[in-house]
Amino acid sequence: MSQRRKLQLGYIAVDFLTAELVWLIFLLFRWLVYEGKVFGVNTVLIPAFGFYLPLILYPIGCLIIHYLSGYYLRVQRKRLTHELLTTFISSIVIALSAFFIIIIDDQVEDYHRYVISLAVLWLLQFSISYIFRLLLTLLIRRHAAAPATFTVHTEQQVADIKPNKGDRVIIDLQPSLDENTLYRIIQRIYPLDVEIAVVPKLYDMLTGAAKIPELDSNPLVLITEHKMTDSELCIKRAFDIVASLLTMILLSPVYILLWILAYSSSKGPAFYSQQRIGLHGKPFNIYKFRTMVQYAEDDVPQLSADDDPRVTRVGHFMRKYRLDELPQMWNILRGDMSIVGPRPEREFFIRQIVKQAPYYCLLYKIRPGMTSWGPIRVGYTDTLQKMIDRLNYDIVYMENMSLRLDIKILFYTIGVIVDGKGK
Repeated sequence: MSQRRKLQLGYIAVDFLTAELVWLIFLLFRWLVYEGKVFGVNTVLIPAFGFYLPLILYPIGCLIIHYLSGYYLRVQRKRLTHELLTTFISSIVIALSAFFIIIIDDQVEDYHRYVISLAVLWLLQFSISYIFRLLLTLLIRRHAAAPATFTVHTEQQVADIKPNKGDRVIIDLQPSLDENTLYRIIQRIYPLDVEIAVVPKLYDMLTGAAKIPELDSNPLVLITEHKMTDSELCIKRAFDIVASLLTMILLSPVYILLWILAYSSSKGPAFYSQQRIGLHGKPFNIYKFRTMVQYAEDDVPQLSADDDPRVTRVGHFMRKYRLDELPQMWNILRGDMSIVGPRPEREFFIRQIVKQAPYYCLLYKIRPGMTSWGPIRVGYTDTLQKMIDRLNYDIVYMENMSLRLDIKILFYTIGVIVDGKGK
C-alpha cells in the first residue's frame, strides 16, 4: 500500500471517529438541556431506533460530505489554510443536513431550540473535527516522509529517477532541446502517477500559464494540475459511480436483450474487449457489445469506415444509437473511465498521432470517457486527421473542464443518441 493511500485511510478513520464523538456529545447536550428527552426517549441510555440509527448514519454521512469536499484528494501536500476552510464549509453542510434529516422531526415547545441545536451541532462538528485533523496533519508533517522533488534536464535522465506517488518531477529542459523532447519526457513520466511541472519560458509567464505552487518556490507550469477544483473532481467521480451503477441496474433487461442480439448476430462472443490507454498513460481493457464479425481486424488495428462490411446488421443498429458502448458503464464504475472525458485510443494509433501531435500525452491527466466535446464535434474517427481533430477538441475541453460543461455535453450527447446520429 502506497504512503498516499495510508494517509488517506488515516484521515478517513479520524473523521469517522470524530463524527461519532460529535454525535454522542450532541446527544448528551440534548439530554441535559431538553429534560432527558432524546428523540422521544426519556433517557439517553434506553435503546431506541431513533437513537442507534443516527450513530451509524451520521459518521457515514460525514465521510460522504468530506469526500465530496475534496478533502481526501491531496493528503501529502495539504495546506493548513485549505484544511481550515474545507473543514469550516463541510461542517456547515453536515450540520444543515443533519438538521433537516433528523433534528427537524423533534417535537419541541420552543422553536428557538432548533436554532440552538443547529448552532451547537455545527460548533461541535467544526471544532472537534478540525482539532483532530490539525493534529494528524502536524503529526504527518513531523514524522512522515515529505514528498520529494526530482529535476529532469534531459530525456536520458527519466530512467534514473525513482519517485513515489505524490512526489513532484520538475522538467527543466536544456535550451538546445525542443518541445517534442518535452512531450516525450512527459509521456514517460505520467505512468509514475506523480506531479509533473515544467520550468516556464517567458511566454508561459506572460500568458499566465506559470503558477507559484508554494510561496517559497519558483514559478512552474503545473502539467498535472486540474482545471476543476478538488471538490468538483470528487463530485464528478461520485456522479460517475452512482450513474453507472443505476444504469446497469435499471437497464439490465436492455443489457440482456443486446447480449442476445449480439451473440446471435454472427459467430463469436457477445462482449468485446480491447486494450486502450487511459489515466496516467496506463492501459486498461474497454468493454463493448460486439458489432463486427469475429476476428475483424486479424491482429492488424483498423479504423472503421462508413458501410464497413465487417459490421453486422445488429452492429449497425447498436452503433447508430451508441448502444454498443453500454458495457463501458462497468469501466466507469471501476474507475477506468468517466462518463464525460476524451475517448481513449489504442497504443497503435497513439504512436501515429504523436508523430503529428506530440502533445497527445497531455490527455493522460484526466480519465477518458464515453463522450466529450471531441467525439461530439468530430464523431467517429475513420482517418488519422479526424483523430487529431478530436484530440484538439479534447485538449480544449480539458483546459475548460467544469461540472457545468459536463452537464452541457451530457445533454448534447443524449440528443445525438435519440436522433440516431451514431455510425
